[in-house]
Amino acid sequence: MLKFLNRFSQALDQAVVSGARSSARRFGRRSALARLGGFLVGGAVASALPFDRAFGAETKKAGPDDDTSCDYWRYCALDGRLCTTAGGSKSSCPVGSEASLVSWVGTCHNPADKRDYLVSYYDCCGKTGYSGATFCLRSKGERPGYSMGLHNDINWCMSNANKGYHCTVAIVLGTA
Repeated sequence: MLKFLNRFSQALDQAVVSGARSSARRFGRRSALARLGGFLVGGAVASALPFDRAFGAETKKAGPDDDTSCDYWRYCALDGRLCTTAGGSKSSCPVGSEASLVSWVGTCHNPADKRDYLVSYYDCCGKTGYSGATFCLRSKGERPGYSMGLHNDINWCMSNANKGYHCTVAIVLGTA
């Protein structure tokens, strides 16, 4: 058995050496570098192409009244974590947190009654630990942040004693 393994090892060595020499005769260093460069450029181009980040993720068909979805009509200008998925509701903060003293507003269209509503967004402050809460970034009609009252990308908890952000609620103020 030892003789067989020894002969097999020698034959394998011979095949690898002859394959390497044959490859070196057929392909030069320049062509190897050109192929390597092509793979690098191809990899860079492929990484810039768009792709579906939700591939393989469980998709839930959200209805127009699903307040745990970012597509809920009331969340048209919301930037933050949904309180409905963080222990609160669409209009009340979770236990242990309080609404910010300042807020921002948006005008949202309700597809159920085909009317526009003025919605006020309050950050819930003071409670930490929001793992599992759904993050939404809906900036429909947002203007540049030159005035604090027109911009939703601010920590609105800055006016509270405890400035820790937890989630955001959306309160309908009335028809627009």
